[in-house]
Amino acid sequence: MSPLLQARDLTVGHGAKPILSGVGLTLERGEVLCLLGPNGAGKTTLFRSLMGLLPVLGGEVRLREAALPTLSRRDIAARLAYVPQALTTPFAFRAIDLMLMAAAARLGPFAQPGRAERERALAAMAKLGIADLAEAEITRLSGGQRQMVLIARAMAQGAEAVVMDEPTASLDFANRIRVGRAIRQLADDGAGVILSTHDPDQAAALGDRALLVGRGGALAMGKVAEVMTPATLSELYGIPVRRELLTDGALHFRG
Repeated sequence: MSPLLQARDLTVGHGAKPILSGVGLTLERGEVLCLLGPNGAGKTTLFRSLMGLLPVLGGEVRLREAALPTLSRRDIAARLAYVPQALTTPFAFRAIDLMLMAAAARLGPFAQPGRAERERALAAMAKLGIADLAEAEITRLSGGQRQMVLIARAMAQGAEAVVMDEPTASLDFANRIRVGRAIRQLADDGAGVILSTHDPDQAAALGDRALLVGRGGALAMGKVAEVMTPATLSELYGIPVRRELLTDGALHFRG
C-alpha cells in the first residue's frame, strides 16, 4: 500500500527563491512523524507546500497514488486535515459549529451538515473527553481547549493524513500533555500525523520517526532513536546537545 503522503526530491520556497531543497518524506498510516528544525528553516513553508497552498519549485507531492496538482481543494481536504499552531477568530462560533465545518470535505457544494455529521463530530469530541465543550463559544475556551477541539475536528473530518504546525507551541505544561495524548490517539486510530515541534523531548515522546531540516535541506530522516542523536541535533541547532536515557526508557535532550 502506498504512503498516505509522500514528497520526492521536493524544493519549496516563496516565489522563485528556494528555502528547502531535496526533501523526501513519507507518512504512513498510524504513525507520528515529527519535523524539527531551527526558526527560519522552512518548516511552515514545507507544510504549506505539502497541503497545496504553495506551488512547489521542484519535485512532487502525492496523496496516496494521486499527484497533488491533480486534486481539487475538496479532494485534498477529504484526504488531508490541518491543525494550526493556534486558533484565533473574532467570531463566537460554538465548538460544535467549528467541528461541523470539517464536514464540508465530505459533502456536496450546496449540502449542509446534518444529523450524521453532528453525531460524528460529537463522537470525536467524546473520544478526547471534551464533549462538554460542544456548546461553548470558541472565544471563551482556553488555548489548550481550542487545540483539543481542532484535533477532534481533524478526527471528524475523517482524513487519513493530518498536518500539525507546532500544535503545542503556546500551551502550558498540562495542556501540552493533554494535546500530546490526543495526537497519539489520532495516530493509534489509524491516521498518519506529521507535526512540527521545537522540542526534541516532545518529538522523542510522541514520534515514531523524525525529519530534521536545516541549512536549506533535510539533514536526516528515520526512526527517532536513530536520527535524533547528539551529533545530528548539535549540527541542526548549532549548539552542543547531549542525550540521556531516563529510567522509564524515555529520551531526554540537554543543551
